[in-house]
Amino acid sequence: MGLFEIKLRFPCRRAWRKTRSQKPATASIKTLHMNIEIRNRHGEKLDYAFHPSGNESAHLVVIGHGVTANKDRPFITALALGLAAAGIPTLRFSYSGNGASEGQFTESTISKEIEDLGIVLDAVAGKIVTYIGHSMGGAVGVLRASRDERIRHLVSLGGMVHTKDFARREFGEVTPNAGFMWDKPDCPLSQTFVDDMAKVDSVLSLAGKIQVPWLLIHGDVDDVVPVAESREMIAKANPALAKLIELPGVDHVFSDEGMAGMSRAVSAWLMPFVFTR
Repeated sequence: MGLFEIKLRFPCRRAWRKTRSQKPATASIKTLHMNIEIRNRHGEKLDYAFHPSGNESAHLVVIGHGVTANKDRPFITALALGLAAAGIPTLRFSYSGNGASEGQFTESTISKEIEDLGIVLDAVAGKIVTYIGHSMGGAVGVLRASRDERIRHLVSLGGMVHTKDFARREFGEVTPNAGFMWDKPDCPLSQTFVDDMAKVDSVLSLAGKIQVPWLLIHGDVDDVVPVAESREMIAKANPALAKLIELPGVDHVFSDEGMAGMSRAVSAWLMPFVFTR
């Protein structure tokens, strides 16, 4: 099955629901497996799934997805389940406007997702957080971690670096506010998205500002975000903190054997930080 066919399986969202204007809710991670609402500053409820580890760990992994995706992509779910089984509680969530989270997809931008991630960090206050971001979610992680010390470890999976170039390369022939991302009718390309991608432009200059342990994982046949982008980042990053793992023959969504290889790499890197006393 080709990469394009795989993408079509994951709509941008399940349904759009009217949002209510109210203050974001916060809660201890001990209660997050219950019906606790997390809302962003626009009052939009963020859909999440919490995977407890069976112990009272001080650590928590938070996983954010990429463009046109949501928290339920198979490799995201598999990674969360694997980490929880290894003793690391994990929360995966959908950014506003995606999956079952409230909001409009046309308003989904990197800038808004940085804010959403901040709200999630508010909700899990007191935990030692590792943020794992895929694709555009990787760019969100770099931008947030470069200025938010609550992210104690960072993982970028096929992380997007040059956002303006990405939008031009993937959607340059699509008319904003008229066409769709990758011909997905549930994923309209908005001018708001295009403008924000151009405003961010690139996160390469922030590589040296990441002052926490940082793992970059990239498939070497990724045709959505080229592995060359992670190579650029690692060249600019602090060599004492950052590590790049390239997975041979693996695509952007970690298909087939790539899923297990990625999960093993994340777990092996993260475990010493979690279980070293």
